[in-house]
Amino acid sequence: MPRVKRGTHHIKRRKNILARTKGMMWGRKSKIKLARTAAVKAGVNAYVGRKLKKRNNRGLQQNRIGAAAKLNDTSYSRFMDSLKKRNIELDRKVLSEIASKYPAVFAKLVKA
Repeated sequence: MPRVKRGTHHIKRRKNILARTKGMMWGRKSKIKLARTAAVKAGVNAYVGRKLKKRNNRGLQQNRIGAAAKLNDTSYSRFMDSLKKRNIELDRKVLSEIASKYPAVFAKLVKA
């Protein structure tokens, strides 16, 4: 059987790793061994960060709705309960946008 050296695949893999670690400091941007570990760790942190972003945004949305509800003389839990009882199916993201940008519309929601 003929000999296969696989030089192009090796170079392609290294270029891909170094492209992912571009902009990192010291040897992590240029040395393959350090770049590989840095790229794996960066990927793990990015995955975790996407979950944390969702968690933080949900808390922010609840705070916005709660603050707007307090301005309209009700609490967050009573407001959400009344929405569920009246089958108004607006999610927290939309409600927080309405509360922050359109307080008059939010006040009508509270009255309803």
